[in-house]
Amino acid sequence: MIGPGEPIRRPPGVGRVDHEAELGVVIGRRAHRVSAARAWDHVLGLICVNDVTARDLQKKESQYTRCKGFDTFAPIGPCIATGLNGSPRRVEGWVNAERRQASSTQHLIFPIEQLVEFVTFVMTLEPGDIISTGTPEGIGALKAGDSVKVAVEGVGELINPVQAE
Repeated sequence: MIGPGEPIRRPPGVGRVDHEAELGVVIGRRAHRVSAARAWDHVLGLICVNDVTARDLQKKESQYTRCKGFDTFAPIGPCIATGLNGSPRRVEGWVNAERRQASSTQHLIFPIEQLVEFVTFVMTLEPGDIISTGTPEGIGALKAGDSVKVAVEGVGELINPVQAE
């Protein structure tokens, strides 16, 4: 993970690298087999996430570990917004001041509560763990020299430059 203003570094030889603007759910209390009805009891707050992905690798491999696991591929920030709930929030992705993604969390395939329930029935989440909720249509390639922004209504704006490694 990296924070606001830190560069996303494109690794050599990976092909297309995409931005994915997302809302992140930050866990505040240990969460093991949490029902959807109790999900918000375990959430500290919400954060902006850019789920950067090496798209060519994603298409070649069945596992997502490598395509999403490169150093700097998980910008988060600028803060954890607390005291919020699951009400709909706009999620936007911008590259060089051009809006490429725009939607609302009301269009998530699975509501936040269901995501917390599903994930915590598979694995125990600890304080500080983050669930990325998914990205709106409009993902696109990043090149060295770009500036990418993730904006989540009521949470903030995460801005990172893109560099060649």
